[in-house]
Amino acid sequence: MPRRGLPFVAAALIFIVVAIATNSLWMLMFSHVVGGAMWTALDLFLGLVLGPIMGHLSPPARAEFAARLMPKMVLIMPTVVAMNLAAGFQMALRLGFLNPGSPNHAWLIASMIVVGVMAVIALGILEPANIAVLVEMNKPVPAPEKIGALMKRFIATAGVTGVMQIATLIIMTRVASR
Repeated sequence: MPRRGLPFVAAALIFIVVAIATNSLWMLMFSHVVGGAMWTALDLFLGLVLGPIMGHLSPPARAEFAARLMPKMVLIMPTVVAMNLAAGFQMALRLGFLNPGSPNHAWLIASMIVVGVMAVIALGILEPANIAVLVEMNKPVPAPEKIGALMKRFIATAGVTGVMQIATLIIMTRVASR
């Protein structure tokens, strides 16, 4: 795990806690937009750009790439997911979008379903794949085939969430334009 990244993770998490504690609309919006933009960009890039490239690499090349990428992803993904979800929910509460009478209520429920599925995938499939790759890389003799298979699962799943991110973008721009 890249220890140099821990202060950035801590700063992001402290920022979101302060945003929620103070109920600052700007801080919440910043956290939601930055977290969502990073999550979307990473999913789309990993799934639709890196995925096809990695599919054509040899197992040792995939293992080398994974050794450099996965430690960073262990820090980045949970942080951006937490920023996005926590700030988005708090903003929806503050702006009254969760009230059944709100014109955005149905859109927010749809968004929560899509984002909930993505969060389960990110934290239930992607993160364990990250950790499994790191564990395998730290073995005295890592198995490139196992790392390659884990990376294929990681990249394919990131591609699925990348496509789901497009649905989220449609929903969120609809909410923002009302």
